[in-house]
Amino acid sequence: MQITITALAGIGLVLSSVANADIVVSSKIDTEGGLLGNVIALALEDAGLPVERRLQLGATQIVREALLADQIDIYPEYTGNAAFFFNEADSAVWQDAEAAHARAAELDKAENQLTWLQSAPANNTWAIALTGELAKDNDLVTMSDFGQWVAEGGEIKLAASTEFVSSPAVLPAMQKTYGFVLTPDQTVVLSGGDTAATIQAAARGTSGVNAAMAYGTDGGVGATGLVVMVDDKGVQPVYEPAPVVRDAVLAEYPAIADVLNPIFGSLDMTTLQELNGRIQVGGEPAEAVARDYLTRTGVLD
Repeated sequence: MQITITALAGIGLVLSSVANADIVVSSKIDTEGGLLGNVIALALEDAGLPVERRLQLGATQIVREALLADQIDIYPEYTGNAAFFFNEADSAVWQDAEAAHARAAELDKAENQLTWLQSAPANNTWAIALTGELAKDNDLVTMSDFGQWVAEGGEIKLAASTEFVSSPAVLPAMQKTYGFVLTPDQTVVLSGGDTAATIQAAARGTSGVNAAMAYGTDGGVGATGLVVMVDDKGVQPVYEPAPVVRDAVLAEYPAIADVLNPIFGSLDMTTLQELNGRIQVGGEPAEAVARDYLTRTGVLD
């Protein structure tokens, strides 16, 4: 088949436009998605890279499908979600932070030509959070500490959802691993799965509640002074946020990794709780909080 000079020129124009296309940055619709999406966009722009924002696009399925369809180029995802993307939820690999990241990266690279960049050392998974006073007075830092304290008669009342209390993978698994049992009068089951309600119940001491189901990086945790018990035996899957980027885009703009890896490496659980709290509880715009953090850490001038 003959290809004319005109056709070749047209192909060249298409390739040129692809090569010089903006990096389409997206995120999920939740609070942390808005924060991390803005962190990515602001940092890449500051590095002189061309960025188009499509932030807080939707729930996980919508954003994931947009990435696979090349409609967006990069967004923050959680390592533990790869277990469901690839039907490996029963594997123990997802309970280990380093192994979970490596497995997610391996699977997405092979099947979808996607790269998982550095994940934040912050596990946004199911957790139990205690009032700051309770944790301090009893030297409770880890779930092992908590389990021993409860087993020895510690006075506890946990606000949680039906799913958290009854699902074999959540509270029952925690109780089995850490050697404690909560009786029905030690739990207050709230309808729905809203951690904002359980966190507020603990913060206010509603009905004697002094512990709450939470997610590790919940903004309400830091804002109310609650302390998340560290899942030191890895009962729950690890959900560390990391930018996931299309390989073709990373090849065109390799600086993406250099810019984002150190930033995400600095986002520990306490930091994300504080930043999320400023948005979720304090009502600050996600972009303003992201910009302030990047300025304070020296990324932005």
